[in-house]
Amino acid sequence: MPGSDFVVGWVENGQVYFQDRHVKHHQRAYTAPSASVNLGDADTIPSTLEVDSSQDYDLLLGYENVTHTVLRFRRRLNTCDPRDIPITNDTMSALWIMHPEKPTSGSYAGKLTAPKNDGVMRGSQSVYFLQRVNQEAPRVDEAPRVWELRNHEAKIPPPGDSIYWCRVFQMPSIPTKHHLIRYEPLLEDTGKIHLQHAILYECQESVEVVYYANRSGQLCRELGTPPLSCNVIVASWTRGSEGFTFPPEAGYPFESNSPKYYVLETHYSTPNDFDFQNDELTDSSGIRLYYTPELRRHDAGLLSIGIDPNWRHIIPPGQPKVISSGHCISDCTRQAFPDNGINIFAVVTRTHKIGKQIRLRQIRENSELPLVFEDDNLNSEYQEYRRLNTPVRVLPGDHLIAECSYNSSQRSAITLGGLTDREETCIVTSLYYPLQKKLTTCHSLPSLPTVLNSLGIQELQTGSNPLRISAPPELAGMTLETRLLTYDWRHHFPEFQLATQRGSFRPRCWNANYNFLPGTENMEAHFPNITNIFERDRTSAAARTTCPPIADNERSTSEVRERPPTLIDNNQIEITNRNNKVSRSPGEHTLSLSHATRHNLSHTFLILTTLVTTLFWGFL
Repeated sequence: MPGSDFVVGWVENGQVYFQDRHVKHHQRAYTAPSASVNLGDADTIPSTLEVDSSQDYDLLLGYENVTHTVLRFRRRLNTCDPRDIPITNDTMSALWIMHPEKPTSGSYAGKLTAPKNDGVMRGSQSVYFLQRVNQEAPRVDEAPRVWELRNHEAKIPPPGDSIYWCRVFQMPSIPTKHHLIRYEPLLEDTGKIHLQHAILYECQESVEVVYYANRSGQLCRELGTPPLSCNVIVASWTRGSEGFTFPPEAGYPFESNSPKYYVLETHYSTPNDFDFQNDELTDSSGIRLYYTPELRRHDAGLLSIGIDPNWRHIIPPGQPKVISSGHCISDCTRQAFPDNGINIFAVVTRTHKIGKQIRLRQIRENSELPLVFEDDNLNSEYQEYRRLNTPVRVLPGDHLIAECSYNSSQRSAITLGGLTDREETCIVTSLYYPLQKKLTTCHSLPSLPTVLNSLGIQELQTGSNPLRISAPPELAGMTLETRLLTYDWRHHFPEFQLATQRGSFRPRCWNANYNFLPGTENMEAHFPNITNIFERDRTSAAARTTCPPIADNERSTSEVRERPPTLIDNNQIEITNRNNKVSRSPGEHTLSLSHATRHNLSHTFLILTTLVTTLFWGFL
């Protein structure tokens, strides 16, 4: 991947070779890969791995035996080297390549060709490097009960295809109120390969919900859109996650006074090169929930903030950055939240294929407070609940904004808001305490006048079907659909973006039964007047890095600066990747770090151990 930050290592005749390298940018046009990039495509792996002039990875340990090559190393989160990618709390991609053959003689200080496909093992994993979450099982004294929600022989799609499989469950009968305190994945061998994510939604009881609860599952599209009004995310697991544990002061309430229904949405996909020997390959993976009668201090609640999925959410084509905002207005929080406010302690974000960045902003009396949450390197296939370091208090009257950025540069047609992967969305679901029941969905939707104004339309013909334009004269008679498809986005995108940001929108402040908060049914609102804008500072207050200016002669590759390996005792982050079940011949192994943006961070160290063959490893 052009711009990726790699380390390369191998062992030969007892000598450890270990280097900080980077992938040279191609001259051709390049589309930045997602964090779930298929590393099996040789064309996505540029051929040249150049040695960094500044060697910023420290080798801590290296040796080889008959089954493994072991390399242990560390690196500062921000090295101030323009060839190294700063490690932030955004979603990052760890890439690795293993090859049975070692580099040719003399390649240690020169250019190295990245392995292609013969004999190569490669892969990628999205990860939050700076986030550590308690993954311990519930304590015995909490008398936890277990509820396992599994698919029943969901059919795996053929190579190169994917499906969304849904199954509705009724919660077991409980005599008293309980608290959900943890969930974790239940993975069969098939699920370990094919299951990409699993999301558990709470449903509103209906005849349809009860009907589907008596079935063993079906394709999600068969449930309708949205599926059975099940849109409150209770649990969200994605590939690579070990689950989620609630903080000790809160639990999500399971009530006993009425039946509760939930739908489990699972996304299965099959790699193009998968050897599909069984046409009826199935999977029964799912999620395990832990809930307890030992109630915690607070009931946790769920609040969805963002843009209501609708065609009025328009993303023009061919643009590297399109910003869309969903609002939870002050009138709604003032009416719904308790006097002391609520405390947000975790969030899960949701965009689809072209969503790249998201942040949750908080406005109080025209002043913007520090961001509740942000991620500048989203991956639509890796979105799960993330605990905040410190709960964020939101008071009555605060205005919340879910702001999403999209990259539509590779699309030739507009993208509309909706629930399918071909459409887009912008949602931040927050876990908070204490629970309030007046407001569960706090969305907004661009008003029709805003949409028309952003497209240069002054007026529509009354009663026309399909909708036709009556003014301005040069557009008279044109259908709204034609205007959407033929609009000159290339030259008029700035006007469109300005109109959507400054135009009015319709708040959608609903309770769990989709009833509007009183007085908000016909309300129109505008972007708040922010007089004091919060300036982001991505560095650590405890250990902030100030990088010196980079001289022009330091930007090019020069002689490798060698340093002896050093061992350290105190680690802030330690990640171990061990593979001791498969015997491999000594060879070449690469790991890569990749990211979409570069930010300053602290001098904190990242330490990794690999137990495989020779190493290519890095960030995207």
